Amino acid sequence: MSGKIKVLIAEDSSVILNLTKKILEFQNCEIYSAKNGQMVLEMLAGEHFNVVLMDINMPGMDGIECTAAIRSLGDPKKSSVPIIAITGNARNYSMEEFKAQGFTDFLQKPLNFDILVEKVKAFA
Repeated sequence: MSGKIKVLIAEDSSVILNLTKKILEFQNCEIYSAKNGQMVLEMLAGEHFNVVLMDINMPGMDGIECTAAIRSLGDPKKSSVPIIAITGNARNYSMEEFKAQGFTDFLQKPLNFDILVEKVKAFA
């Protein structure tokens, strides 16, 4: 293994995706990306990731539906992967509500990249 933290970013905004990817690559992370929840599930079927950054609002299968699907996977290693919600609507939710949905933690948009790096490293 390369020693890199494998991060799956589920984000439909290419601007946020590209910025997040660049920041995390500087932190020795190996980045994978998906534009919706269905792509996340397909990628998880073939790979193990150290952490998933999950946008809440994506087309098709959103982040909440995708997180529920991940948590119900039969493989305990995959179903317990840390999932950090990324949302512009965090004020509408409490941490308890995020945890009840299966998220490990959350980040508010616009992203504070110092906090992003700190959380990715903490959960990886």
